[in-house]
Amino acid sequence: MHAAAKVIVGKHGGRFPSTVETLLPLPGIGRYTAAAIASIAFGEPVAVVDGNVERVLRRVSGERLAGEALWTAANDLLDANCPGDFNQAMMELGAVVCTPRAPACLTCPLIEPCATRGELAATEKPPPQKKREIHYALHYRNGDGRDREVFLVQRARAESLMAGMWELPGLPGMNGGVAPLFTVRHSITTTDYTVRVWCGAQQSNLDGKWIPVERLPKIALTGLTRKILSRADLL
Repeated sequence: MHAAAKVIVGKHGGRFPSTVETLLPLPGIGRYTAAAIASIAFGEPVAVVDGNVERVLRRVSGERLAGEALWTAANDLLDANCPGDFNQAMMELGAVVCTPRAPACLTCPLIEPCATRGELAATEKPPPQKKREIHYALHYRNGDGRDREVFLVQRARAESLMAGMWELPGLPGMNGGVAPLFTVRHSITTTDYTVRVWCGAQQSNLDGKWIPVERLPKIALTGLTRKILSRADLL
């Protein structure tokens, strides 16, 4: 939030962007968040898709919509005259009525057009959790005091996930007799990660910044980076 606020002040003269197009470049703002802000706060006729909306759309259509098809279906249903109210209603419908288990179909306002009127029949088993091992470098300098700094890199603005957020430099697989500084576990959707954290000298080919430890709580860090820095007693 702090990183996004600085961009708003520096590039937008302190005026909060009001469209999806201008919101997406902000650090930490993805497609769902941009659409929610633009529609609810500024009335832009764009639909949102979160987990609750996704469930409603799949059950009403009777199809296992995914990816861009979900956004298309949401925009086709959108009431362009009051997009903010519509989006909030869709999210609330999925959260309160069209719940993952035991949906309250008899009280649902969409019972007539709904193709399933209940749980969408499973066609396949859920994918098994994949396991991956990844490695990150933890570089810090200036001793143990408040002047200590940590070297971080920024994710590209074009990234589909966590665009513009800060993280530790990634490393290729490490081999040999040297043990990692520590190991943490991290899960994202269907993947369980074993994360090895290594301590070493800064890599000269990286385009990053030394961030003072006292500033770490104020910048947009990825969740995994926060976990690692907390484990290292740096956050």
